[in-house]
Amino acid sequence: MKVRSSVFASFILTLEVIGMALFLRGFFPAPVKSSLPSKSKLSDLPREPLSGGSPNSSRLPQPLFNRVVIMLVDALREDFVFGPSGRMYMPYTRHVVERGSSSSFVAKARPPTALTTGSIPGFIDVVMNLNSPALLEDNLIWQAKTAGKRIVFYGDDTWVRLFPKHFMEHDGTTSFFVSDYTEVDNNVTRHLDSTLKRDDWDILILHYLGLDHIGHISGPHSSLIQPKLLEMDDVLKKIHSALITKEAEGSLPYLLVLCGDHGMSETGSHGGSSEPEVNTPLVLISPAFKRKAGMEKPGVVEQVDLTPTLALGLGLPISQNSVGRVILSVLEETSLRDQLRFLHLNGHQLSCLLRDSTPGYEKEAGFEQFRVAEKAHGTWMKLYLEGNTSEVLTNMGKKVLKQYLEALAAMSSALSKQLGKYDMYSMIAGMVFVFQLLLVLLLAMPEALSGEAVVDIPVLSALLSLPFYLLCLLLASVHVLVCTSTESSCYFCSLSWGLVFAAVAFSSAVFCILISMAARRLPLGPKIHGKSPLRSGGSEWSLSELDVLLLAGTVGHTLSLASSSFVEEEHQIWYFLLNTLCLAVFQDVCRKYFREKRSPGDEEETVLPSKDCHSSDHPKAEIYPEKWLALATPPFTLVCCRMLRSLNQTGVQWAHIPDVGHWLNSSEHRTVLSLLAAFCLVLIYLLVQRRCSWVSKVALALGLVGVYCYRAAVGNVSFPWQRSGQTTSKGTVEARFVYVFILGILFTGTKDLLRSQIITADAKLKSRGLWEIYSGLVLLVSLLLRAHNLPVLCCCLLIQTLMAQFIWKKLHYDAAQTTIMHYWFGQAFFYFQGNSNNIATVDISVGFVGLESYVEAPAIFLTALSTYAGPLLWACHLVCHLSSQRDRSPVAVGHGCYCLALLRSVPAAAYIVLVTVLRYHLFIWSVFSPKLLYESMHLLLTAGICLFFNTMEQSHSSSKS
Repeated sequence: MKVRSSVFASFILTLEVIGMALFLRGFFPAPVKSSLPSKSKLSDLPREPLSGGSPNSSRLPQPLFNRVVIMLVDALREDFVFGPSGRMYMPYTRHVVERGSSSSFVAKARPPTALTTGSIPGFIDVVMNLNSPALLEDNLIWQAKTAGKRIVFYGDDTWVRLFPKHFMEHDGTTSFFVSDYTEVDNNVTRHLDSTLKRDDWDILILHYLGLDHIGHISGPHSSLIQPKLLEMDDVLKKIHSALITKEAEGSLPYLLVLCGDHGMSETGSHGGSSEPEVNTPLVLISPAFKRKAGMEKPGVVEQVDLTPTLALGLGLPISQNSVGRVILSVLEETSLRDQLRFLHLNGHQLSCLLRDSTPGYEKEAGFEQFRVAEKAHGTWMKLYLEGNTSEVLTNMGKKVLKQYLEALAAMSSALSKQLGKYDMYSMIAGMVFVFQLLLVLLLAMPEALSGEAVVDIPVLSALLSLPFYLLCLLLASVHVLVCTSTESSCYFCSLSWGLVFAAVAFSSAVFCILISMAARRLPLGPKIHGKSPLRSGGSEWSLSELDVLLLAGTVGHTLSLASSSFVEEEHQIWYFLLNTLCLAVFQDVCRKYFREKRSPGDEEETVLPSKDCHSSDHPKAEIYPEKWLALATPPFTLVCCRMLRSLNQTGVQWAHIPDVGHWLNSSEHRTVLSLLAAFCLVLIYLLVQRRCSWVSKVALALGLVGVYCYRAAVGNVSFPWQRSGQTTSKGTVEARFVYVFILGILFTGTKDLLRSQIITADAKLKSRGLWEIYSGLVLLVSLLLRAHNLPVLCCCLLIQTLMAQFIWKKLHYDAAQTTIMHYWFGQAFFYFQGNSNNIATVDISVGFVGLESYVEAPAIFLTALSTYAGPLLWACHLVCHLSSQRDRSPVAVGHGCYCLALLRSVPAAAYIVLVTVLRYHLFIWSVFSPKLLYESMHLLLTAGICLFFNTMEQSHSSSKS
């Protein structure tokens, strides 16, 4: 079956979107959350279990600690305290561990919020709390504040953003100055002397960042490590001495906690699953603990265990979504009744969470163990209240204690495993599906980029072959085996048998097509159409320097995303590639106009058949000004890109640095922003209106005036006659005014396209319709982008105009090269807008432009359009550019569609393999998962653009015939 390359690419991309959706459905596990809408309260706590029909007691144990100091040292490795160098690095801490009243543990690190919520957050939590930096989940800090505890915090300002208005006093320090490992800690320590002398606080939290910064700079074996750890040791000594001095007779004891949020690898990084990165020290120091005679081997706990321990120690309810279990050694000095009560409260909270998050919770061993222990606890309580003091009662209590501990361990383990329980069957099915389609796309490259741009897909031979039926039988058997052998059914197993059989048949057919196409590509296989597939002549296909650059840059970018740092700072890759591209184009311009001396009879060598091969030589008088404009275009593009980089700082490392956008948005610079916005809107009109009809020109002008009025209404810019103190509005009327003109322009362009395709077959009318649709899209983007981002849109249009006029057309770049350049520019402008691979940078406020309340469909559409404005504008410009060039080959649009599909398919396929391999990485939810969602959304948008390509190629073919 022969299909056009654009149809083939659109079909492959659409199916890849389905495969990606199946992979995502299996990748994101269901969150472990309580069904209760509110946070835990003391009034909701269960009563003390009794048996024999006696009335239940509501007694709660007395809090264990009066004051708590949490000293969190970022990247504190376990061996820095407990290892052979511990006495040299942290002598006082080591002395307290060996001889003092303390309990020491090796804590397995979890994501940072585990320290306050006790839960292991899934990525869906980030999506549900989109653009909300505050931690909305039930947590220890909220519980302490609600109970009237006075909390003081000094350190990493992430805490201040997570817990706004929770701290009585705070001083946040930024964590992005990695080269600073001195002031970042001095800013915390400078408050200690005055704070420790005061009595107006209950909880003190200190978060030190210097050690982590040293690790990033020079690793764990740097000469800077020991002085920094000695500094931390002195801080702990100062806190401990002050707490001892402040301790009063008869009052509750204090608790000093030394811990780390994660460890440090041998290279100084973190986020992996190696022991140096995961194992952190947890030292609990308090006079409530027994004084030790010597160093004991520290026990192993989970980092999430600290949350319920601190909650119960302070007399607070345990966070609803906590999966941790109380550390028993903290309770050893309390009475047996209190120990059983603490474990009962922890078990009740875990059993409720298990019941809310697991369908078959009654079959869980831990749930049943807890019910048995609770019943035995009731029996023990009955005997205890009757005054029984025999040794039998003590032994019975210890047995109940052991039952509780086993139940807590089983329930905590079940809840933790559920969060990391990926639907591997659905993930593998989606991955195989995507990779099959990618291989088919790659094998079709010679035919898709040939002079005919037609792909011959051996569908009939594949469906009639014996391997097809054998594969169907094999895959169906595998599906039955997987779905009947596992206890918890996966998503793919929950589908109807009709859909599953269709998927099995399609996957088998694609595999057989793959084999057939691969066999045709063997050296012994026949040539397609009797000639080389990539050239209209008989010579071999050769790659130019620019082709090598474009291919190497695209492949290199895909491979670099295996690192979390490259994902966080991906914009730097695109900025570098764009600068390199401009230099390569500048070299091509110099070669064409200054180095090459061709005879009049020489024909320029072509790379692809879609190349412009029919251009005639221009007179010298006509070429002379053009060559200087062509020569100036790459440097001008470099200057524009450098200016745009300063407009919006993005990524992680430099996102906190004030940029031009912050400066423009300040109230004292509103006049500058107003003049800049007005200038940009005028320039947008001049660049876009050239190819539109007079009706669209008028609508575009009025629409851009409406854009300025909308920005003035919401208070971003101002009119000269507008008062500075005048109240702002939502701008609903002004935005709807602009929407009317947008719809009018889109309607006019669509009408011209339909007329050119169905009635007149006029190429000029079709080109005008395309550019009118493009101008309508530009008007919509100008409405959605914030005022300070209008220069991004201006530079985008200006670079497109110059490159189209003096580079792509004059240098005769083929459709494949032009497509890759458009793709690179689109990716760079995605980050020029201020976007990143962090979900928090999505501007969801654009979903309310022109709406008085939240409406889901328009909000999603407007948010997606605003976020991907850069790639969309460049992709749409590619369609218009390839379709409106009369001297191009009729198959240029098909070549562009195929190349665009391939450019999106390769990183998408590579990335699903990456996140599968790194699914247990510590940064899987904070770094890799957001990037996976961005890639998926980009794949979906590219599929829609390729469908538009397909329509334009059909229209182009019709006009030629």
